[in-house]
Amino acid sequence: MRRFGQGEALASWAMWGALTLAVVVTYSRIDPTDTYNVSREGFAGGLSRGITLLNFPIALVAIALTLVAVAALPHAAWWAAVPAITLCATIPWFVDQGDLDARWVNAIPVLGVVLAGALTAAATGRVGTSFVPRLPGDRLRVIVAVVALLVSLPWVTAELGFHFPGDFFMAEELGREGGGREIPAVHFGHHHGTDGALLVLTGLLLSRMRVPKGRLRIIVSGYLGTMLAYGAVNCAQDFWHEQVVKRGWTDAVIPSALLPGARPIWIVVAALAVVATLLLLRETRSASYSAA
Repeated sequence: MRRFGQGEALASWAMWGALTLAVVVTYSRIDPTDTYNVSREGFAGGLSRGITLLNFPIALVAIALTLVAVAALPHAAWWAAVPAITLCATIPWFVDQGDLDARWVNAIPVLGVVLAGALTAAATGRVGTSFVPRLPGDRLRVIVAVVALLVSLPWVTAELGFHFPGDFFMAEELGREGGGREIPAVHFGHHHGTDGALLVLTGLLLSRMRVPKGRLRIIVSGYLGTMLAYGAVNCAQDFWHEQVVKRGWTDAVIPSALLPGARPIWIVVAALAVVATLLLLRETRSASYSAA
């Protein structure tokens, strides 16, 4: 099987790096009361929120990036890949969605992210920066990506510290919230809808990368399929809440799927993950590649 470069992985790193930079800058200059579940001000506040973002969801993404990097490296690379995955997987113990100020323990998943970045750099040095040529599922990828980007527009501006202009999206307008409160429909700063949209985009990118046949290919497809499902549900949930429920059009809500649990919404996530995984495996089987 011909080896292609790490272009999709590098594009994913660039996307999440841009988000991290935007978060650090925005949280450095915006009053914490205008954001969400943070208390620190100034550059310390921006850096703090950037660190927790590196924990969640970027550490989850780093696991996928580690897997696609190690597929292009000698077997000895697993000596770095296993610690990277293990460190990134500690985030359930160190991230509290109710308090997003960084603590010293948040350095543990960050170290995993750093190791994942080093593995991508090593893989890039070995196989280059090229992208995989056109695949059968790329048309569907483009459609899904465009939808994800369109629904993300009000979050993109919020990440940068201002509301999306115009009246098509609710943004600075007051919307209904639990307990009868009225607050801006889209708060400044980071949104889990942004995470969902970028997880979808990352899954679309990394699923184009070729992984050798065998167990690793199944693991990568399953992980990316789950990433796509989890991202899509969280993106849809945040968009529905802010753009539909807060307008008063309905009281019907999509339950939160941010944290795993024995709840019906996670049956939906699991079902979508299975469908996405099967589609990725089918695409892999149907695509033909010339031998190296």
